[in-house]
Amino acid sequence: MIEVSKIRKENRNFAQNFKVMKNICVYCASSSKIDSKYVDSAKKLGHLLAENSMQLVYGGGSVGLMGILADSVLEKGGKVTGIIPQFMVEAEWHHEGLTELVLTETMHERKEKMASMSDAAVALPGGCGTLEELLEVITWKQLGIYKNPIIIVNVDGYYNHLLAQFRQAADELFMRPQHLDMWTVVETADQVIEAIRNSKPVHEDLRQYAKI
Repeated sequence: MIEVSKIRKENRNFAQNFKVMKNICVYCASSSKIDSKYVDSAKKLGHLLAENSMQLVYGGGSVGLMGILADSVLEKGGKVTGIIPQFMVEAEWHHEGLTELVLTETMHERKEKMASMSDAAVALPGGCGTLEELLEVITWKQLGIYKNPIIIVNVDGYYNHLLAQFRQAADELFMRPQHLDMWTVVETADQVIEAIRNSKPVHEDLRQYAKI
């Protein structure tokens, strides 16, 4: 069950504070078999977050882009909060060197905490889990639950097909054209910080557009 009231309460007031972003939620892959271009992107983003005094909030994993991202923040002296279900800790999938590790009972609670703690959400390339997290936070934004920036890092066109699917959904009226403005697409990690800071607050009445 999504704790809607909690997300609303704990989300920062983006309309008033969108220039000051401190806690950045990042969704990304746990695979360790992916191309080095994605690894480089995760490393770069981690360094940039730390250099800009932004704290990473992520899924708490130790492998793949998740581990690389966390390590890159920590090596620059940044802070990292990992949020991970208990069963993943029991399987020893967690990162043991984080600033803070928050345990949850379920995957749903994990995602709710990641969103509620964040001033912005960023999606690096990833698989089913990353896609599911990204689509859920976009849905929450469409419903007026999550009002903070959402940045999609389209490394080497990784998200081209998903973005085309969004466009088709709008063209065929499964969603409104206005909904295509709920996220910002950048091509490289170097563009993420600027994209977050330049994001515009969502319209307070966004929820009224949710229904077609």
